[in-house]
Amino acid sequence: MLEINNIDVHYGVIHALKGVSLKVNEGEIVVLIGANGAGKTTTLRTISGLKMPTGGTVLLNGADITNMSAQQRVKMGLSHVPEGRRIFAGLTVLENLELGAYLRRDKHEISKDLDMVYQRFPILRERRRQMAGTLSGGEQQMLAIGRALMSRPNILFLDEPSMGLAPLLVQEIFNIIQDINKAGTTVLLVEQNANMALQIADRAYVMETGSIVISGTGSELMKSDDIKKAYLGG
Repeated sequence: MLEINNIDVHYGVIHALKGVSLKVNEGEIVVLIGANGAGKTTTLRTISGLKMPTGGTVLLNGADITNMSAQQRVKMGLSHVPEGRRIFAGLTVLENLELGAYLRRDKHEISKDLDMVYQRFPILRERRRQMAGTLSGGEQQMLAIGRALMSRPNILFLDEPSMGLAPLLVQEIFNIIQDINKAGTTVLLVEQNANMALQIADRAYVMETGSIVISGTGSELMKSDDIKKAYLGG
């Protein structure tokens, strides 16, 4: 479904991504782990069209989207839940969700998808008239995910969805990710909680200083002594 080949990204003179290549097959949960500053968020932003690469290609379902705008990529079925949630705090929960469907014109189907989001996140239905900025951290994360689902994506990017959440909420968010995947949405996940992420991953990549250094199945990486020492506290 998604393939990036030898992507380079620069921020001025800083070479942030150095020949990064990865692929995500339809129906998979693929996880990208690594230390802070390794280039994980830049990778997602580049695939989403928020940062243009200085080299390499991005393919989505075989189509070259390297130079497409972010909104064109959303129309093609890609949706991104950014690090820090980035909800619109001054708008209501409902208004945030409606903005997720901004590029769509199929009003009946949008209404159905809104009901689906409310079924998945009942608290959002209860809080739909509430200002999004007054939600708890966990509720804001659910809203960010729900907003992304309103674009009806084929592939969903999640950047640090468990950041700052209590352990019970972390487990709930990972359960939600698995449920979304089982319902037919492919997932590319960036996550600091490597242990939880690798448990649900079909495949995983490890980034260090802007490069992919290790890849394999989630279970293979969990058994790796190097990964245990570096990321799993082993």
